[in-house]
Amino acid sequence: MDKFIIEGGHPLHGEVTPSGNKNAALPLLAACLLTREEVILKNVPAILDVQNMRRLLESLGVEFTDIDDHTWKVQAREVRPADLDPDLCRKIRASIMLAGPMTARAGELHLPPPGGDVIGRRRVDTHLLALSSLGARVSYDRTFHFQAERLQGADILLDQVSVTATENAIMAAVTARGRTIIRNAASEPHIQELCHFLNLLGGHIENIGSNTLVIEGVSELKGGEFTIGPDYLEVVSFIGAAVVTHGSIRIRNAAPKHLDMIRYVFGRMGVSWEVEGEDIIVPAEQRLEVEPDLGGAIPEIGVMPWPSFPTDLMSIAIVVATQSKGSMLFHDWMYPGRMFFTDKLVGMGANIVLCDPHRCIVQGPSQLYGEKMESPDIRAGMALVLAALSARGTSVIRNVGQIDRGYEQVDKKLAALGAVIQRQREQ
Repeated sequence: MDKFIIEGGHPLHGEVTPSGNKNAALPLLAACLLTREEVILKNVPAILDVQNMRRLLESLGVEFTDIDDHTWKVQAREVRPADLDPDLCRKIRASIMLAGPMTARAGELHLPPPGGDVIGRRRVDTHLLALSSLGARVSYDRTFHFQAERLQGADILLDQVSVTATENAIMAAVTARGRTIIRNAASEPHIQELCHFLNLLGGHIENIGSNTLVIEGVSELKGGEFTIGPDYLEVVSFIGAAVVTHGSIRIRNAAPKHLDMIRYVFGRMGVSWEVEGEDIIVPAEQRLEVEPDLGGAIPEIGVMPWPSFPTDLMSIAIVVATQSKGSMLFHDWMYPGRMFFTDKLVGMGANIVLCDPHRCIVQGPSQLYGEKMESPDIRAGMALVLAALSARGTSVIRNVGQIDRGYEQVDKKLAALGAVIQRQREQ
């Protein structure tokens, strides 16, 4: 197990390029199950979750060839509904995304319960609703069993705006017989990428980017070549790191078109950035003052389905708020464990009141001080890295394997920007 040792108080300067979007890479890899032909995926992030998804796919018969560190040739010439490693499935939530394409392609899948971050209960009911609507038979006896002869298009109303359930429904429907309409669909950038990827392979998906997808099933998909877009969560993490260290950085190939709502929310905390083509420039001079609601009321930042503010950026926003003058209420109704990392920020000197499992109030600015901590999950772990970068003194963050699941060599990227950060193996 590795740990980060971070000496805070060093402004970041320079340029950084984000890795490929983890949340796009995982469903794209799963979607490769739908074609027998060769697929070339470029800009694949070299992170643990993606490597674990590759291992799961290899156990199903998928062949991989490394063209370079971030380019893979993937071919699912023959697939088998093999018994998946339960320990490996518990490591990543994305293992659930094998259900749709494997049921469509092989007609069967035995899937151990998926894992992932410990941030509260994460339902799989919406996945079961979607796949059952398409004709799959689903049973559960400590392992999920999906079975179908040929899926049939259907009019599906998802009971919640679930990203992974939307992706499962899309992958199952693209080769189903007839038309499928997915209502109340999620529309994040990685879902849009999945749709464009499947269309490249010969799928017929319309209304991409909306909450109502129309899919005309095709009998088979072909091969193709696709480049995964930048990870907007990593982009915003670097924006936050520059802001809390009072640094100035340029983020190359940042896909700013996806950041409109995030830019508005960060603007409420006095954070601004400039856009030049596909680059984002974060200036050193930031206002860092909370913009109150009408009448001086404390503003509330809440998470909502895309294109509203995403839950995965709540932890980063909270750390930025500790350095902004004024009070702000943060509300994440999706996950009851999302706020529990705030006790670590309080231990560093932040002024935070945890109202309940879903809400906290941050009063800033606060001088943070170095502390010894443990990373609880991907996003909270990265938020603690930002807090340590802005703190006075040295911090130690243990269990950084959680961070490695979603961020590729983030310590090296930060060090190249001037951060004093070291990775050490725990004794």
